[in-house]
Amino acid sequence: MSEDLILSVVVGSRAYGLDTAGSDTDRRGVFVAPTEAFWRLDKPVTHRDGPLPEQFSWEVERFCGLALDANPTVLECLWSPLTEVLTPEGERLRELRGAFLSRRAHETFTRYADAQFRRLDPAAPKWKQAMHLIRLLLSGRHLVRHGEPLIQVGDYRDRLLAIRRGEVAWAEIAAWRAKLTGDLADAAGVLPAVPDRASVETYLVAVRRAHLSRERV
Repeated sequence: MSEDLILSVVVGSRAYGLDTAGSDTDRRGVFVAPTEAFWRLDKPVTHRDGPLPEQFSWEVERFCGLALDANPTVLECLWSPLTEVLTPEGERLRELRGAFLSRRAHETFTRYADAQFRRLDPAAPKWKQAMHLIRLLLSGRHLVRHGEPLIQVGDYRDRLLAIRRGEVAWAEIAAWRAKLTGDLADAAGVLPAVPDRASVETYLVAVRRAHLSRERV
């Protein structure tokens, strides 16, 4: 693992309880670029792949921006139960996760699932992709109703894995997707109208200051 990582979690099928014998281990993380690097004309990268297979990480500022925009992939990283790297700064980021939430999630989770749905061919669907779009909608519905995404799929596991195996008719999948999309649109929910940007900014400034101090020691 890279030394600048403050948070690294396992996501995907292994985190959701949908893994099979052949499942990859998908990792997502957050790293902190040196503060002084932002003073130069060439700015630090906002994201990177590796070094492990199926690993992708965001620089902390980019991560916070995406989370404030209710990006489903980023938000779910903050609730993954499978944590491999957690520094004090990463722990504070996870403790702050409620500050990122807003009613924007109603729209973003639906939009992401719709994009996946449009890429599926009913005549020859990619069943794993179909499973994950339903899982995404289940997660979004749980988020707007309870204030946190559904990570471990629990009682839905058998039905979702049946979709993955191609054992569920396309019409049934489409109907479930339509119902979940309607639930997301209609739910009054518990999320605030806007995220707590001030708390997120306070955290980010503290991280930048801390890393500047380290560079000057």
